[in-house]
Amino acid sequence: MQSDTPNLTYTIQGHEFKAPPLAAGLHLVATPLGNLADVSLRSLAVLAAADIVLCEDTRITSRLMQRYSIATRLKPYHDHNAASVRPWLLEKLGAGAAIALVSDAGMPMVSDPGYRLVRDCIEHQVAVDVVPGPTAPVTALALSGLPSDRFLFAGFLSAKQGARLRQLQELSAIQATLLLFESAARISASLASIAEVMGNRPIAVAREMTKMHQEVLRGDAAGILAQLAGRPPLKGEISIVIGPPDGRDEPSEEDLSARLSELLRDYPVSKAATLLAKETGQPKAALYD
Repeated sequence: MQSDTPNLTYTIQGHEFKAPPLAAGLHLVATPLGNLADVSLRSLAVLAAADIVLCEDTRITSRLMQRYSIATRLKPYHDHNAASVRPWLLEKLGAGAAIALVSDAGMPMVSDPGYRLVRDCIEHQVAVDVVPGPTAPVTALALSGLPSDRFLFAGFLSAKQGARLRQLQELSAIQATLLLFESAARISASLASIAEVMGNRPIAVAREMTKMHQEVLRGDAAGILAQLAGRPPLKGEISIVIGPPDGRDEPSEEDLSARLSELLRDYPVSKAATLLAKETGQPKAALYD
């Protein structure tokens, strides 16, 4: 059983190190995406010196703690208990505790409930510090080969098709590379929606980043969907990177109508809209309408 009092030490490859005392306040600590060797020295020191480490899942964070022989007590902090735990945490922090907050993988605050705790700490004048490190969206962007000078992280798409299509319609006009999270169970449905709304824009699907089975699939959404159709279902954490609009001059409504009329001579409406979406980069759903 872990002691409530940290021993202020951590171990790397059999060598024990003493962590310096940690200033009171909330410390946001990035943790590895999968490869535990990616943790920073400063992250280890903060985790070892903290009074408590808040984490989404103690089973996951305990692997990191055990790898580096850190005995600090773990306490769950996640969507289901955050509201009830925050008052107790603010009381502890107000009394001078040093508390570390981690996510299951990557940088806290990215698609997790930590921002509410940070907001309350700021409101109560509790010091907040950050130990930066791995983050899945930016890692996927680096692997994608897509433009990185301007990008938008949009989190998870909706599980409901109608809402997902509306989200993608809204995002499609943004002149930036788009970064998304998706679950393995919904990746095919999301790729189909991306293909319908964004046509043949280049994308990359990255999974299991930094782990043994890291994989990046590149192409357009329809092409990647076809690749996935002939293999077992994906597993693991998935990030989707969608290239920005290609910058071509937007075709006029008259041009679109004329070309659509040409295509409708040979194809049904759905097929004509699909072909025109590929030609122009316009959303298929809007062309179909």
